[in-house]
Amino acid sequence: MLKQRVITALALLALLLPALFASQPWPFMALTVLLMAAGAWEWGRLNGVHPVQAWLGALLCLAACLLAQQVGWVQSTPPQLWLLAGAMWVLLGAWMIHRGVSAWALWPRPLRWGAGLMLLALAWLALAQGHHRGVNFLLSVLVLVWAADVFAYFFGRALGGQWIAAKLAPAISPGKSWEGVLGGMLGVFLVSWAWTVFDQTQAVTEPSFYTLLWTQGAWVAVPALLLMSAMSVVGDLVESLVKRSAGMKDSSGLLPGHGGVLDRVDALLPTLPLAMMLVAWI
Repeated sequence: MLKQRVITALALLALLLPALFASQPWPFMALTVLLMAAGAWEWGRLNGVHPVQAWLGALLCLAACLLAQQVGWVQSTPPQLWLLAGAMWVLLGAWMIHRGVSAWALWPRPLRWGAGLMLLALAWLALAQGHHRGVNFLLSVLVLVWAADVFAYFFGRALGGQWIAAKLAPAISPGKSWEGVLGGMLGVFLVSWAWTVFDQTQAVTEPSFYTLLWTQGAWVAVPALLLMSAMSVVGDLVESLVKRSAGMKDSSGLLPGHGGVLDRVDALLPTLPLAMMLVAWI
């Protein structure tokens, strides 16, 4: 299993890194839109749609992304769209986690399917627009999610259950603890401080997400980073909830050793649009 994970991770990096740093944006946009389309196919399977409909969902997600690119939303997206995406994730995520696994199947299947496709397309648009703002900006958002995940893992392993006896969401993801969440938030603040210092000392021309927040003051940066950290956990829990409702361990087997595309991007799905919302509105 470990060997598969390493090989798959290296193969993904071999594709993503050259696309990310390419002189033209189209390699990154093309590669990521294919990944989101694969995620849309997985979403259809998780929600029990017909196999043909699952493939149709992938095509619809792909078409929505291409349409957004054609109308110029990669360069400039209406701020109201990011507000809608952020509100959907906050409200829907809170509702789903509160109601639990069994309540998800009570939603009409077309509604579940369509909402997921829309959120996947919005996540790709945020990813593409983040890339348009600059590699430094996009990497800072991606690293925020990875830092939250890594710090949460180690804090959860070391301190899980020692400070707060209650688990975070035992019916959805029994291994997650409140100590892990707090550790993830601490990791995000440490990374944001180090990245902002780097931006300032190197006088970068493309500011990171962190620099844009901290230049507005701590009263903006602190709640924004707390929100982003919390929503990365929400994205993870929402995908785990949907998988449990479907009785599936992984979203698919597309990435050997890692599961599916949704298993790797679940925490990014809410945080990418929320990052663009925060940048657009503050």
